[in-house]
Amino acid sequence: MNTSSRFAVGVHILAMLALHDGSPLSSERIAASVNTNPALIRRLLSMLAQAGLTTAQLGTGGGALLARDPAEIRLVDVYRALEDAPVFALHRERPAAGSVVGRHIRTVLLEVSDRIEHAIDATLAEQTLADLASSLTQHEKARVRKVAKRKVG
Repeated sequence: MNTSSRFAVGVHILAMLALHDGSPLSSERIAASVNTNPALIRRLLSMLAQAGLTTAQLGTGGGALLARDPAEIRLVDVYRALEDAPVFALHRERPAAGSVVGRHIRTVLLEVSDRIEHAIDATLAEQTLADLASSLTQHEKARVRKVAKRKVG
């Protein structure tokens, strides 16, 4: 069973743009950080642009930019822009209707899936890209302090 990494990579892209202070970033530079192919980054940037989250600056020194302030971009916006599959898939074949489970499992699982989707949306709506960028910065500061402490001690 596969799960999509589009959301994680999309947030990675947007976090880089948020921390880059309004300067455009090339898909190659972003791809190096994500450790993936620039073509994948361009495909995701296109999806993010369609959702109004990124824009492109063309020409020499061009690249991707945030289309909005990081405080205005909620992680749920990123999730909706990039993830189109349900949380989990139902049976590939319709279950046999000869049993109670077979008759009703799809309906019950759809109800569960709906609750999960609502919980995901609610959780992701609480956090902005600015929150995430701040958390990344704090983690980096802690890492630098730890490295400096090792050098001193």
